[in-house]
Order: sequence, then structure tokens, then C-alpha cells
Amino acid sequence: MSPVSRCLLSLALLAASTVHAQALDYDHQENWKAVHDSAQSPIDIPTGEAKAGDALEPQDIRLSNARAALDVVDNGHAVEVEAKGPDAMIRGRHFKLLQFHFHAESEHTVDGKHFPLEGHFVFRAADGRLAVVGVMYREGSANPLAAKVLAALEKEGHGELSKADISVLLPKDKAYYHYLGSLTTPPLTENVEWYVLQAPVSLSPAQISQFRARYAHNNRKLQELNGRPLIRFPSVSLTANRTAPASR
Repeated sequence: MSPVSRCLLSLALLAASTVHAQALDYDHQENWKAVHDSAQSPIDIPTGEAKAGDALEPQDIRLSNARAALDVVDNGHAVEVEAKGPDAMIRGRHFKLLQFHFHAESEHTVDGKHFPLEGHFVFRAADGRLAVVGVMYREGSANPLAAKVLAALEKEGHGELSKADISVLLPKDKAYYHYLGSLTTPPLTENVEWYVLQAPVSLSPAQISQFRARYAHNNRKLQELNGRPLIRFPSVSLTANRTAPASR
């Protein structure tokens, strides 16, 4: 990445962080302005059109430690969880998890289908490059970390969690779709790496209702793929071997 691109990404992340405690008008998204608009997110993922990834390239996405101290906030347009770690290796490159947040209904669709909720796990590399891991959530059994996040929000919309296991919000099957896109909130900066996991994670109907009671319409409209490559990768490990995955 060029120095100019690194600077733009860093400024975009700073600008996005200043949106805390500010509402976004999802009913008039046409007023959101992007510097570029040919490689935007989210997109529909047509599974039959995704190309197989190069088997010789690094493919795995691995957290070095799935436990981290978390700060849960209602930032005015989403439920957001700021993370103090962990480190991750994404396709052979080092990233740090900054935060994850939730959109209802899902921003990405799979073969035209929305899920009730989508989580975005936002990582940043030392050079400023951003990578976002997208996770789809569907109705099923209750999720222990989701319960803690929702409980933390009851304290005036803010709460802290110590050494929570982030892996329970991620699926066991780590196959994913990859494309280059953008932030999905202003400033909508492009050149963001997207990794949308294929397998959804279960939340209880009550948990999904609690998330949607805060934000039931904070999903950006679908954007055109505009000829961008959409790559699929097989199941890979998202959690370090020494961190035992939770059962689901």
C-alpha cells in the first residue's frame, strides 16, 4: 500500500471513530457521500459466482488469543464492543482487533438472503490497512458472550467486560468469501479487505430481539459489485490452537 493510501485509511478510521454517539440517517442514505463509489460495501454474495482462492496463497485467519478486555458502548448508531486486543494473522499478515459491532438486518446478503443480524470484526494492520471479518447471526441457541454484551448495555448504555472469549461469537467452520470493499458508514472509505464467513452463528430469538430493539434498521443498502473479484476460501482456523473453541 502506498503512503498516501495508508494515510487515507488512517484518517478514515479516525473519522469513523468520531461518529460515536451520533445517529446516522439510514432512511436517507443517498445523502451519504463517498470520495469514491465504485468499490463500496456491502454487497450481495452470489455463491455460485465466487471463484476458488489460490491454494498456494496464505488463507487462514488466526487469533493469537481469543480472550480480551472489552468495552461495550451504544455509539448512537450501533452496539459496539471496543477490544483491547487480540492480535491476529490474516492471510500471513499481522493485524490487531479494534472493535466489533452489529447491524440489523444483515448488511451483506447471501444469494439475496438477509440474516437477522450481522457482526463486523474490525482489524487494523501496522500500515493502517483495515480488514473486516463479517459474521452472520441466525435464531437458535443463546450465545453466552452476546448475553454479557447485552447485559453491559443496561448500565446507561455502557459497560466493561474483563477477559471475555471472543471466539464464541465466531463459527467453528471458518470458510469465507473475500473481496475488496469499503467502510459501510461515512466516510465510506474504500480499499477495505472483507472476509465474510460462510457459516452463521446462533443467537436466541430473545437476544436478536434485544439487539434489534436498539437498532432494527442500521444496515446500509446493497452496493454493486462492479466487476470486483469475489473469492471463496475453504474452512480455515480463526482461533489459535492453544485457545479451546467453545461448543455451539
